Amino acid sequence: MAEWPFQDVPNVAVTANKRIVHQGELIAYVSHDADDGGWQFHTSDPAPPRQQDAAVVSLREIVQLDPTVAELADLPLGWHAWRASRDAQWRRAPTS
Repeated sequence: MAEWPFQDVPNVAVTANKRIVHQGELIAYVSHDADDGGWQFHTSDPAPPRQQDAAVVSLREIVQLDPTVAELADLPLGWHAWRASRDAQWRRAPTS
């Protein structure tokens, strides 16, 4: 990736399911929180992970694990994106 696509700095802390970080599971659901601008990365379940299932990592680490996440750099605050498989296109919608 030539240029960093996100407005957030690469070392901004994000929340991810540990299975994504440690086991390479699919990032299937991403939210960009309206209240604090935070990013969350989930497996197929968009519910907030239980504390013991959550990891705090850098946004750069998430992009290194799955470069397709860079396609979501322009995801507005208060929106989420999801996909069914690694090869599927990201779909987007406002979070209700």
